[in-house]
Amino acid sequence: MAVDFDLIIIGAGPIGMSCGIEAQKAGLTFTILEKGSLTDSLYRYPLHMTFFSTAERLEIGGIPFNCISPKPGRQEALEYYRNVQRYFNLDIQLYAKVDSVQKSNDVFEVQSAGKTFRSRFVIVATGFYDIPIYLNVPGENLPILTHYFKEAHPYAFEDIVVIGANNSAVDAALECWRKGANVTMVIRKSEINDRVKYWVKPDIENRIAEGSIKAYFNSSVTEIFPDGLELKDETGMHRLKAKHILALTGYQPDFSFLKKSGVTLSDDMEQIPNYNADTMESNVNGLYLAGVVCGGMQTHKWFIENSREHASQIIGHIKTQLS
Repeated sequence: MAVDFDLIIIGAGPIGMSCGIEAQKAGLTFTILEKGSLTDSLYRYPLHMTFFSTAERLEIGGIPFNCISPKPGRQEALEYYRNVQRYFNLDIQLYAKVDSVQKSNDVFEVQSAGKTFRSRFVIVATGFYDIPIYLNVPGENLPILTHYFKEAHPYAFEDIVVIGANNSAVDAALECWRKGANVTMVIRKSEINDRVKYWVKPDIENRIAEGSIKAYFNSSVTEIFPDGLELKDETGMHRLKAKHILALTGYQPDFSFLKKSGVTLSDDMEQIPNYNADTMESNVNGLYLAGVVCGGMQTHKWFIENSREHASQIIGHIKTQLS
């Protein structure tokens, strides 16, 4: 069966772009299919988000990432990756969501935006920001609740509840408080997560200690209402009034897409995909995984800086297969 490309890359985030750059250097024919905008996950980050990593650790393709501050923000990152695309002019098809990946007679058929693309190899670099980790409680679909935070202005001078204790929840709680919101946090564990950015963690802990931000530790939400929520902690049940609820409990890869593509997952709660750590090839011959998607529910394991190398691993292995 004839193929359109040597390689199809799914996802135009930094890691998908890295794979495209390496494929271009290797002389492979390829296209990158992206369901949204360029680096769509980064685009949907909060407007004023600051990266944990320094600029040089976010670089791809050998293109310097210059910024004034040691740690760049969302806007600087978007500008950087747009410039990388201008430089390499990768074949990227935006707003082309991939519906399925099927393999037949050593050829992959990829369905996207009503079209069928055929290739010898496929890389899945889809990240994890698409699907929230849901609370799975009654009322979660009410308009009072959102799983994404963009900026604090809409919540100024309002009673809000922030659910979670990782970076996204802590950043949102602090930013909203500084804009005048009355903030209450609902935290499942007994303390703020140790993975919170080191320059932010003391800030949120001090705000809680002084009472500027109220926090319920060792607590879990039991139900969402149009005017607030109910939670349970060590002292019993509590009903909190609120105008807005930010459930920032984390995100997860699209496991159903991986399984439909033939990739097997671990049987435990982590749902880690089956792949070879040396080549990044999954249990489906010719289908590779790159970036955060490799970690399953361990979304804290892989970042841009430590998964950029997946691109060279994968393209190196593909070159040996083609030769």
